Amino acid sequence: MLFHRRAAIGTAFALAGSGLLHPAPGIGAHPARAQAPSASGGDPVDVRRFGARGDGLAIDSPAINRAIEEVAAAGGGTIHFPAGTYRSFTIRLRSRITLHLAPGAVILAADAPADGQGGYDLAEEQDPRAVGFQDFGHSHWRNSLIWGDGLHDIAITGEGLIWGKGLGRGDGKDNWLQDPTGPGTANKAIALRNCRNVLLRDFRLLEGGWFALLATGVDNLTIDNLLIDTNRDGLDIDCCKNVRVTNCTVNAPYDDAICPKSSFALGYARVTENVTISDCLVTGNYQVGAVLDGSWRRMPADFAPLIHGRIKFGTETNGGFRNITITNCLFEDSRGLALETVDGGVLEDVTISNIAMRGVVHGPFFLRLGKRMRGPAGVPVGSMKRIAISNLVSSGASQLPAVIAGLAERPIEDVMISDTLLHQVGGASAAMAALDPPENELGYPEATMFGDLPATGLFARHVRGLTISNLEVQVAAPDPRPAMWLQDMTGVDLHRLRLPPGDPWQIRRVRGFSAALVRGVADRRID
Repeated sequence: MLFHRRAAIGTAFALAGSGLLHPAPGIGAHPARAQAPSASGGDPVDVRRFGARGDGLAIDSPAINRAIEEVAAAGGGTIHFPAGTYRSFTIRLRSRITLHLAPGAVILAADAPADGQGGYDLAEEQDPRAVGFQDFGHSHWRNSLIWGDGLHDIAITGEGLIWGKGLGRGDGKDNWLQDPTGPGTANKAIALRNCRNVLLRDFRLLEGGWFALLATGVDNLTIDNLLIDTNRDGLDIDCCKNVRVTNCTVNAPYDDAICPKSSFALGYARVTENVTISDCLVTGNYQVGAVLDGSWRRMPADFAPLIHGRIKFGTETNGGFRNITITNCLFEDSRGLALETVDGGVLEDVTISNIAMRGVVHGPFFLRLGKRMRGPAGVPVGSMKRIAISNLVSSGASQLPAVIAGLAERPIEDVMISDTLLHQVGGASAAMAALDPPENELGYPEATMFGDLPATGLFARHVRGLTISNLEVQVAAPDPRPAMWLQDMTGVDLHRLRLPPGDPWQIRRVRGFSAALVRGVADRRID
């Protein structure tokens, strides 16, 4: 695992060589000419007026927090960070405050004190109603580099960098990650709770810890043109409403890139709804820092089974998801797209379009309605319905097919797939074609949860209302499995399909089946 340390060292050298860590002579003495407008209409305020040094040595968070408090007390405005490295512990946002990072400005997360004295803010007390329903990271916000709670009209903008160098991943593992735990440590770059009218735009974020962003109960959230190169989750959008994620690049080899959730962390179930994700690239196969510094160094070949870097709705799903659009996005060497609800929440009214994928290490998409039910007792099983997927192209995906898996007592409803091409590696064994995968109703939702699957293109079980048109399935190597494996289905309509040689499908307990214009297969109808 030495490549991890080398990657971190290489990133540090690259950043130093680029001038991000040490501004050129004269730059630190004058505010940048291009400055963001103030939220209150006045001129931006230079953070150095309050004692910030920006030399990469002094701890600048006390000066930064003084600037925030004074500007907020005056009605709000923009705090400007000229080029320099602002080594910091916790920065506490306030309403009507914009932090603007000029080109060459770096907010650097300082290493936590070895003796546990001082350092980052302590994690707040967890809401007693939420105990046991999600892990520590989802339940705390103040143990972060930058946090805000109950705020409105806040922003972080500019072309500078937030580097979570001193943040932990939250799992207490791997010394090379400098993963501290305990008092005075932090594990999130940006954490927001119960905020509204939030803008995050244009900056870059390196090594964000457990979460580069944890936004919980945040409404009217705009995330635009961020480059995130991180060592665990990228964007976690939890229990939020009216969210726009656009033009972002996220490299997250160790965890998920863009991850909407709907946990019980607020002490009650809240739907994540009205979410648009568009024009983004997600990947999990580049060393941390390699996208940011432009070297695009890939992870070692033996890392492939561990790759994440995907868009995933879940795993925490107490409230569910509603009114979701994902469009014009690229997936490169990731786990693909996952839509999950397993804790009693709804997942409905979702449109996915114009998606290109290469090298998916699982199936291209994974739709799962389960009953893990990690939440208060007495909550019924959730629902998944009205999902439309169109104009999706995937190449070089693994032997796992796309998956749509509901429950016998609660099928997934009304799924439409159109104008889609799935290119899989193929090459499975004859034994794999004869499998009858387990239900695993209570399992953690993951595309691998059923083991190997007996289909090359699509595995679907417990679905009511599946329409597929203009679908092509290809395999790079001959594969004995049928292209589609359908079980316990009602209302299946297939139209204009191109499938690999061999059995086009295997159907079990399917009612209301029709197939027309399937290349090489006679039209068929089962009422």
